[in-house]
Amino acid sequence: MVSSLFNTVIHDPLYNALVFLIGSVPYFDVGIAVVILTLFVKLILFPLAKKAIHTQVALKRITPRLEEAKKKYKDNQQEQVKKTLEIYKENDIHPLSGILTLFVQLPVILGLYWVFLRGGLPTIDPSTLYSFVPIPESVNMNFLGLVDMGGKSVLLAFLAGITQFIHARIAIHPPEVKTKPGESLKDDLARSMSLQMRYVLPIFVGVISYFISSAIALYWTTSNLFTIGQELFVRRRIRDTQK
Repeated sequence: MVSSLFNTVIHDPLYNALVFLIGSVPYFDVGIAVVILTLFVKLILFPLAKKAIHTQVALKRITPRLEEAKKKYKDNQQEQVKKTLEIYKENDIHPLSGILTLFVQLPVILGLYWVFLRGGLPTIDPSTLYSFVPIPESVNMNFLGLVDMGGKSVLLAFLAGITQFIHARIAIHPPEVKTKPGESLKDDLARSMSLQMRYVLPIFVGVISYFISSAIALYWTTSNLFTIGQELFVRRRIRDTQK
């Protein structure tokens, strides 16, 4: 049941989109098709990502109010939560929007992995194609004639990791805590999470990108580059509107 749903909703649409793009791009280059597909996915997710960036900026702005509520209702946990939610609502903040954007991308990554794992490329599986998707005349697995999309690439894995690191540096700032390490469990967790997102996650992305396939590394690199540009653009627009 789950496998069938995954194939219908994720794998088959991605496979058909890739095959269609392969037949449309120069030299039937699978890598170029992956880049275009990535950009298409990121454009679809742009409204969610934009909302997540606005949420991050707004959360930083209302931090003093949250701290004030925390101190005022430190002996009343229920009232503290109620006041926090009121502040979120007043400022139209959805704290989980950033996590939602990440989780939406995971099925795409799994879908692409499954496309290459099942051997759907370079040999085309006609039984998976929609009736309106033509079979390409050829399938070129060498991205720009340099990198085998079905194999592994140290260069692309490194680029995936370093672009993830750059994005984390731009998007994730050290938590504003007033305690020293060991004095507050909550603040220690905030510090730990920030460090993991800024340093551990890029390493994880680089390692995973290498061991899965070059296509995934290319997807992640392209996605990160788009996200970096998106982050800078949206944050600049926010600053301009606040002047």
